[in-house]
Amino acid sequence: QVQLVESGGGLVEPGGSLSLSCVASVSVNEMSWYRQAPGKQRELVAAITTVGTTTYEDSVKGRFTISRDNAKNTVYLEMSSLKPEDTAVYYCEANLFSFSMLRWVDYWGQGTQVTVSS
Repeated sequence: QVQLVESGGGLVEPGGSLSLSCVASVSVNEMSWYRQAPGKQRELVAAITTVGTTTYEDSVKGRFTISRDNAKNTVYLEMSSLKPEDTAVYYCEANLFSFSMLRWVDYWGQGTQVTVSS
């Protein structure tokens, strides 16, 4: 069973910075960060392919940076210039082709709370 373990969440003041990490138990394909704020749907924040191609949600462009270390099966999200509206539970997501199920399977971390407040 694939496991994703997130870390780095916490409380930060507006304008501050925070870095998140997610370690997968096995080598995976694309890795992404999603977030879900109270009363809102879960949304894609950033994604990165195995070769480093990135995608960002418009509101975080220029402020967040996603990166990965394939050797460590780890994805990172460096967040700066944080705003109160960035407050949410951040989830790590990864996909892997399951040969037992003969399909791509999405795996999710437990989520880590990021709170931006004074």
